Amino acid sequence: MICQQITTFSANGLPYEHKKILPVTLEADEARHLESGVINVYPGISYQTIDGFGGAMTETSAYLFSKMSAQTRQEAMGKFFGPGSNGLTLIRVPIDSCDYSLEEYQAVEDPISDPELKSFSLKRDEMYVLPMLKEAIALSDRPISVLMSPWSPPKQWKTPPARPKNDAQTYGGQFRQHIDYENPSRNNGGSLKPEYYSSWAKYLVKYVQAYLDEGIPVTMLTLQNESIAATNWDSCVWTAQQQKTFLRDHLYPAMVEAGLAEKVGLYIWDHNKERVLEWCQELIDEQTENMVTGIAFHWYSGDHFEAVQMTSEQYPKLKMLFSECCPLHQPGKVGFMGMGGDRKTPETVEYEDAVSYAHDIIGNLNAGMESWIDWNLCLDQNGGPRHVPGGFSAGMIANEDGSYRTDLMYYFIGHFSRYIEPGAKRIGFSRCDDKVEMTAAKNPDGTVVLVVLNKSNSDAGYAVRMCGQVIRIQLPARTISTFLMKHSEHENKE
Repeated sequence: MICQQITTFSANGLPYEHKKILPVTLEADEARHLESGVINVYPGISYQTIDGFGGAMTETSAYLFSKMSAQTRQEAMGKFFGPGSNGLTLIRVPIDSCDYSLEEYQAVEDPISDPELKSFSLKRDEMYVLPMLKEAIALSDRPISVLMSPWSPPKQWKTPPARPKNDAQTYGGQFRQHIDYENPSRNNGGSLKPEYYSSWAKYLVKYVQAYLDEGIPVTMLTLQNESIAATNWDSCVWTAQQQKTFLRDHLYPAMVEAGLAEKVGLYIWDHNKERVLEWCQELIDEQTENMVTGIAFHWYSGDHFEAVQMTSEQYPKLKMLFSECCPLHQPGKVGFMGMGGDRKTPETVEYEDAVSYAHDIIGNLNAGMESWIDWNLCLDQNGGPRHVPGGFSAGMIANEDGSYRTDLMYYFIGHFSRYIEPGAKRIGFSRCDDKVEMTAAKNPDGTVVLVVLNKSNSDAGYAVRMCGQVIRIQLPARTISTFLMKHSEHENKE
């Protein structure tokens, strides 16, 4: 067996990757019985199939890519797609404007005066999103799958925003100013009026079909981004029962009529993990279970890995899709959207972001997640541009001079997306302690992948046991390491 270790450090504030080949010994040749300090790996014990990793091509990201020179853009997008990249195979695309759009827009400007949607147009998407999507697909050496998500129906079909009763700060409440509670808006929530459920279903089908006609491989559609959040950007609030009615009586029949039901899977929830199980319990029944392909979820309310695991166990036929996460601050700054917080260096902030990402990916994979999609592929130094105040961070930052940089988070993500290939199976493992976090997978070619996070300030070392062989691994403090173990041609591959 051959074992390669890839470890990423933060050296002088910059990502540094070190690779080496580790010696392998037979357990039978060990000087004494091996018991302490052991990590066991069980390639024969398998769980869910891992479909892939990805990021979102928002209008903001597409705009920033488009502003780069052709050579720089190809290099920047080549960090995500194609040979030698992070190997992304999934791309999320918002339907109409979201918070990461340059301004508000919708494909039919006034659906009240145009109920047949004859004026439907992708002219806005054609400015930035579609060209950059096509470039990403052309760069990739793996098949790409696209997830589409709506943030809000056309404002003319909605109720006015409701006055918030919950903790608005979770979704940027401090930026709420001059909200009009009398008139409908794309922003600040509001709900789709039931008399427009069929129209909205027709709109979504039309949008998906238009992308397919452009050659974009759309395979997934969520019903609503953040189904219960009245954010100060594009949003729409649903109850589970309302969404169930919309799915059962309007959207799914429209998908069937358009011939899309077998091509594009429908995903429910698309919001934080803490309520994912309850939402599924309310929405899924004997009538709707065959209409739903999967369950999408976000990370903004904390770990809740147990909720993910319970949901995957309760609904084993449905795919578990992690559809969004991002650090809730501007690049290199501290505090929500960069406002306030304790004093830290940008390097410390970026390290903490990278660790949070790795911790969450590991926890979700071990809980049954099959696909993972980051939020914006690229943002500017202020965490934008976008049509509402504030900004967040991302793994790639576009500089004012047309160049870009990748931060530590990008490299931590790569420890999963570069080495765990589409079609891999998560496999069994056991640890002797909780000093490190880890997950394990077996690729279609038989390569075993271990991803191990040591976020402590102390080095750690273990003996990895697998199939009668032993590898001694060293895990420097504050690093992430990936181990690739592959049988040689003359070894038993079982």
